[in-house]
Amino acid sequence: MEDVAFVVPVYNEETVIGSVIESVLETCPHVVCVNDGSSDASADRILEAGGYLVNHPINMGQGAALQTGIEFARLLPGVTRFVTFDADGQHRVEDAVRMLRVLDTTDVDIVLGSRFLGEAIGATRFKRLLLKAAVRFSNMTSGIRLTDAHNGLRVFNRHVADTLRITAPDMTHASEIIELIARNKYRFVEVAVTIDYSDYSVAKGQPAVNAVNIAVDTLLRKVSR
Repeated sequence: MEDVAFVVPVYNEETVIGSVIESVLETCPHVVCVNDGSSDASADRILEAGGYLVNHPINMGQGAALQTGIEFARLLPGVTRFVTFDADGQHRVEDAVRMLRVLDTTDVDIVLGSRFLGEAIGATRFKRLLLKAAVRFSNMTSGIRLTDAHNGLRVFNRHVADTLRITAPDMTHASEIIELIARNKYRFVEVAVTIDYSDYSVAKGQPAVNAVNIAVDTLLRKVSR
């Protein structure tokens, strides 16, 4: 898959990022890791595992890291397909490969992973309820209907990479991407994926209060347009 680049935002993931990169490299030679101001040895682990290292000097947030990574990946010769992939081990490479096949065999621009069409292994009941509430809110405000609003596993073509402009620097970027799908009229489809919630990824996850912050930021973006 010489024409595929995985874009991985990284913040203090020294214990897992090496294995994540190695799993991707078994399938794809291009793993773009944006080290978003980590204070641990994430940068060293990225280089040791064979990923491209792009550094943010300070922590700018996952949305900013994704935008930086996409812009870097666009410069790689021959790359025409892009995958956004989490650094904490929640995503499976085989799901990304299936999504790439969907991108190749249909007329869509972007393929979105959905844990609610697939599985969320290890997710607590509260986590599921919170995520489903986020889906309902997104469907009311974004203009498109999805089954999973905040899944970081996405696959898209060059047109999306060239025109996507993520301006929300933090975790609200997931809502903004959905809004951009509607606004830019990207053709999309959801595909069932598996999300693996380990003790590590749960500990690294976002606190519940961030769901409120995301909702407020989403409404403020719509009002300011």
